[in-house]
Amino acid sequence: MRKLIVSEFVSLDGVMEAPDQWHLQFWHDEMGEYKLEEVLASGALLLGRVTYEGFAEAWPSVTDEAGFADKINSMPKFVVSATLDEAEWNNSTVMKGNVVEEISRLKEQPGDDILVAGSAALVQTLMDNDLVDEYRLMVHPIVVGSGKRLFRDGSAAKTLRLVESKPLGPHVVNLTFEPAGKDGEG
Repeated sequence: MRKLIVSEFVSLDGVMEAPDQWHLQFWHDEMGEYKLEEVLASGALLLGRVTYEGFAEAWPSVTDEAGFADKINSMPKFVVSATLDEAEWNNSTVMKGNVVEEISRLKEQPGDDILVAGSAALVQTLMDNDLVDEYRLMVHPIVVGSGKRLFRDGSAAKTLRLVESKPLGPHVVNLTFEPAGKDGEG
C-alpha cells in the first residue's frame, strides 16, 4: 500500500498559502536537496486545482541538471477538481466524483508514495477522511498573520507522532509527523 504524504511550507502561525511571498528569504541549498530527494522518491503527485494550475504553468518549461524538473514533469499527476474537465500537463488525470474513494483506491495500487503539495482544500478533505499517512512540514521562522492555514479553525482534533526533526539550513526545520493510533500512541 502506498503512503500519502502531505508536504508543505508553513509559517510559525500555520499559514501555508502563497509561500512564494514569504518563504524564499529563508531558502537554503539544504532545502533544495531535501525537496529533490522527496520528489525523486515519490511515485505520483496529488494536487488540488489551484496548485495544479500553478505547477502546470511553471514546470513544463523548466529544466535542471539535478533531475527535479524531469521527474515532476514525467510522473503521474492526479488533480482533484469539480471544475476542470481535462488536465493538459503531461501524465495528468482529473479526479471527480467521490474523490475519497478514488484516492483510497489510488493508495492501494502498487508503486511509490503519493506526494501532496500546497492544495489547501484538498489537504483538508484528506485530513477529514484520515487519508494522510505522513505530514512533512517545512516550518519557516515567520508569522504571516493571515492566509489559509494547514490546520484550519473547526478541524477535528488529531494527535500526531513526531517521526523526525531535521534542520534545513540555518532558519528552517522540517518536522515529519505520522497520525498517532487511537490511544494517542504511534
